[in-house]
Amino acid sequence: MSHVTFSAPDLDSFCQLDKMGLRATGQQICDDHSVIEAVTRDPDRWCRTCGALGVARDTEVRRLAHVPLGWRPTILLVRVRRYRCQACGKVWREDLSKVAAPRSKLTRQAVPRALKSVVLDRLTIARVAANLGVAWHTANRAVLDAGRELLISDASGFDGVEVIGVDEHAWRHTRFGSKWVTVVIDLTPVRDQTTSPDEKPPQAGVTHRTVNVQCTHGSNTLRLG
Repeated sequence: MSHVTFSAPDLDSFCQLDKMGLRATGQQICDDHSVIEAVTRDPDRWCRTCGALGVARDTEVRRLAHVPLGWRPTILLVRVRRYRCQACGKVWREDLSKVAAPRSKLTRQAVPRALKSVVLDRLTIARVAANLGVAWHTANRAVLDAGRELLISDASGFDGVEVIGVDEHAWRHTRFGSKWVTVVIDLTPVRDQTTSPDEKPPQAGVTHRTVNVQCTHGSNTLRLG
């Protein structure tokens, strides 16, 4: 610690790469996006079949959308090593399960950020996709999957909910018609008058606790909760 309240600058911790087992090796700052090159901190050199030591064969590049930094999309360029076992000849690549889900184009840090942007910040999928630097369908799929896992599959999210209210809001106005969102709000604290004096009760159009969100974008429907 160089100061009682500060530590040395660290790109890995600032970009939350250390939480995913990665180490930054380079960066490229462009006008419209940023690219961070990274490798795994702990090389996976031991064969998963016979346990013998493997040798590095080559590397692959996996391009992932990360949490936006500096008001621009941030791309994570992960160089994945491939190894070959000297004993049995098995070939494998380093495990990136902490970095991203299989076949996902977003890091595990970017997925909850995208979900919060839709549910809490009320951003459109188009805006979330622009912030991440990915296609609309890529962002929509990530938000849907995360919503099903965190909001729908988790039944404990409805614990204590006894009174609900329904609110509809036009979240986008176009010349072809408005896009509407239906929000179901937990009004149990209002009925029980359990809100603290410093906490304002939820007003019309403001979600105190979002239970269900449904957004329609053309022929595509986004459901959360």
